[in-house]
Formats: sequence, C-alpha cells, structure tokens
Amino acid sequence: MTLFDSIKKQKLHFEPILPKQVRIYVCGPTVYDDAHLGHARSSIAFDLWRRLFLFLDFEVIFAKNFTDIDDKIVKKSLQNGISVAEVSERYIELYLNDMHTLGILRPDLEPKATSNLPQMHEMIEHLLQKGYAYMGENNDVYLSITKDKAYGSLSQRTTHEQNQSRITNANDKQEESDFALWKGYKGENDIAYDSPFGKGRPGWHIECSAMIEKHLAYKEQDFAIDIHAGGADLLFPHHENEASQTRCATGRELAKYWLHNGFVNINGEKMSKSLGNSFFIKDALKIYDGEILRNYLLGVHYRLALNFNEEDLLQSKKRLDKIYRLKKRILDSIPHKQSPNPSELPQQLESLNNLKAHAKNAQDSFIQPLLEALSDDYNISKALSIIEEMLSLSNEYLDKNPKDKAYKLAISGNLACIEYLLGLGGKDPIAYFQLGLTEQEKQDIESKLKLRTEAKAQKNYALADSIRNELHNQGIEIMDTPQGSTWEKV
Repeated sequence: MTLFDSIKKQKLHFEPILPKQVRIYVCGPTVYDDAHLGHARSSIAFDLWRRLFLFLDFEVIFAKNFTDIDDKIVKKSLQNGISVAEVSERYIELYLNDMHTLGILRPDLEPKATSNLPQMHEMIEHLLQKGYAYMGENNDVYLSITKDKAYGSLSQRTTHEQNQSRITNANDKQEESDFALWKGYKGENDIAYDSPFGKGRPGWHIECSAMIEKHLAYKEQDFAIDIHAGGADLLFPHHENEASQTRCATGRELAKYWLHNGFVNINGEKMSKSLGNSFFIKDALKIYDGEILRNYLLGVHYRLALNFNEEDLLQSKKRLDKIYRLKKRILDSIPHKQSPNPSELPQQLESLNNLKAHAKNAQDSFIQPLLEALSDDYNISKALSIIEEMLSLSNEYLDKNPKDKAYKLAISGNLACIEYLLGLGGKDPIAYFQLGLTEQEKQDIESKLKLRTEAKAQKNYALADSIRNELHNQGIEIMDTPQGSTWEKV
C-alpha cells in the first residue's frame, strides 16, 4: 500500500508502526454551527481509508475529536442566551446525524476537548518545565516556536506568514508567531476552567496533541500514531503546531504519516463561511439522498480540490444507478438480506463483517485490480473505471445467460465489495429508484397502480393506459413483471 505523505510530499510505502495495526486520528469539527460540504468531503475521504484498512484485515483504531470549547462557541452561546455545553451538544448531535446519513462509520473514539482538560494541563506543564513554553500576562501560556528546531518541518511554512491564533495577536508574546496553549479568563463574556496556570481555557492546538497522547499514542515508539489526517486548510498552522507540541513534550513525533484532503470549491472559490458560500450538508440533503451525495463527493481523488456543481452530481448519479440496476437484476435468484443502516459502531462493524463474508464470492478478476487501485494512494478514478467495466461486462453476460445463478452469486459478491469499500449500493433497489418522494406521494402512486391492476383485470385497457400515462407525466415509470407491477421515479 502507498499513500501520499504531507511531510515528504510524495507517495510512500505504508509500513504500520506495529504489524497489521493502524491508529488514525482525524481532526473533527468545532461544533458551533451546522456541518458543511467541507466536513462531508473530509469525513468521506478518511472513512474510505478506514474501510480499506478494515477490508485488508488491519486492526484499526479510528478517532475523531470534537472541539467543544472555542471563541465561536462562546459567541454563539452569548447570542442565544444558552450555555456553551448546550451549543456544543446540539451541534454534535446534528453533525453525527449528518455523518450517519452520508454512510460514515462512527469513530471508535470521539474525545471532546472539555472532557480532556487534565491531559492538556499535564502536557502544558511538561512544556513549561522543559522550557518550550512560557507564561504571558493574565494566565496566558504560549509555546515558543524558536525553541523547537524542527518547527516548520511539516508544512514547510515560514513562521510569520500568517497569524497563528484564532484571536487577535496578544501583546505579551515573545514572538509574533508563538501560539497559545492556554488562554486566561477574559471576563464575563468568556468561559473559564480551573488549571495550574489559573482560570482560563485551552488553545485550539493543544487539545488534539493531548487527546492523542491519552487515547491513542504508542508510548514506546518513535511515533505516537500511524496516521494523522484532516483538511488541507489544517496543515498550517494547526497540524504544524500539534506536531511541535507533541515533539517538545514527549520527544516523539506525532504521526508517522500525514494525510490531507483537498478543498471543496463552490462557484470557483474555496468554500468558506467568511465568503458566504458555505453549503451546509443539511441543505444538500433536502434535495439529494445521502448516498447520492456521498457517491459524488468520493468521485474526485481525496487530495484534489472538488468543484461542486449540481450538473456533475447528477452525472455521477448515473454510476450509482448502474450499481442498483445490476443489483436489482440479480435479486430474483440470489437470496439477499437487506443491509441494515445502524448508527452505532458495533452494529456497523457487524454489518461490515456480513458483507466481508459475502464478498468472498466476488470474482478475483474484479476484486484484485480494485484493491490494487485503492491501495495506490486511493486511486479512486482507476477504481471507478474498474467498477464501470465490471458493471458493463456483467450486464453483457446476463443478457446472454440470464439464468446463470453461479455468475449472479459472483456478481453479488462484487457488489458486496463495493458496498464495503465505498459505502455504496446498500439500499434495496426498489427503494433506491423511488427516492425523492414523500410517503404520501408513494401511497398515492400505489393506489393508482392498484386501480390500474383492477382495470386490466376487468379488461378496461383504456383506463389502465390512462393511469400509466398519468403516472408517466409525473415522472413515474411502470414495469410489468410476472410477479406484478412495480414502479420507479425517473
């Protein structure tokens, strides 16, 4: 397996710290607002990596944090007259719901900043004792980046290119680019926790280093974890500062490999709330099913920028349609247990194990090249072309051999591989082709279909044709089969 390491700026052969084990930490959201497409893109990108490692029989520990204390959360709590905890808990719940709708596996660990303050205090104390950090005014604590000779090795960025803090530059810093480990209490419009340094709250960067050290880190290795991942916008200063803190506090490097996903661009601009073009996931889900959105967002290599537009989204849906069309075609002779869609990790892993067992029926001519493509820094374009070829060849064969059950079983195995690795194709095909309609609309269509069946039984073909035409004009196509009539939204 190869992956593109952000430090070496090249694809490297992946060698885990311990054989067949991988520990992955992904920077999660600051929970003060609804999740946007940037969150979706990052979550899907590293969900795909996690699924690949699991499929290849790695023991995976996957963590994603919640920053539940931050200037923006404090501001929203003041604006709405509710506590910081109420703000963060509300948006954590909404975020998890969005991730579930997108088919993201729940992390093994979901540490919150406010639940790990003692670990942050301990790491800051180590940094102070070792001389890497210093006290400023009003209980502020800063890390002196000049003391870390390896600072900048991750991002190759010079230290003064941008303000390192999420707040206005303080006057008590020794150097402009020193960053806050602890922010002293600023008064009634702030929130504070007790600490050895006085009342205040943690800086943004320290939480990830401290939580990794507590929940994931190998203590006797050169690297704390195998993979640290996140959006490209976090490379500097956030990840650079994380790496520096851990290096200075523990003497170990934070991660052996660093992965970063590309931006989402809307109307040619990087998606940003400050630009007013932040497309919330909840808004996209009002129009498109979560799986359709997932299918689109995974279709561009994870390191490249994705230029979001609905024309491309609809074009990519055709690929998903083909998967379900083939699945529907083989269901008549292959016993099929519908994949559940649980929101909790144990049930999700059980579902994956069931898929893995079924995937053993897959054709070697399909699964081997697919795994080779995905293992090459997740070459998604090559993987999708392999899937496209399989779909085409399968349909050609079934056109000539429609009753070959052994072949259909192999195709079912192929589809199980796709569902496991990409998180696509898990719905019932009939339900998939009826997406976009309310339950009331579905009931109305079923009622008309029943009337049409009765009309045909009474040889009232004029009425039957009239109902068919009426439904066709509503974008509903009827398929008559020996088992009865079904319908799809087109």
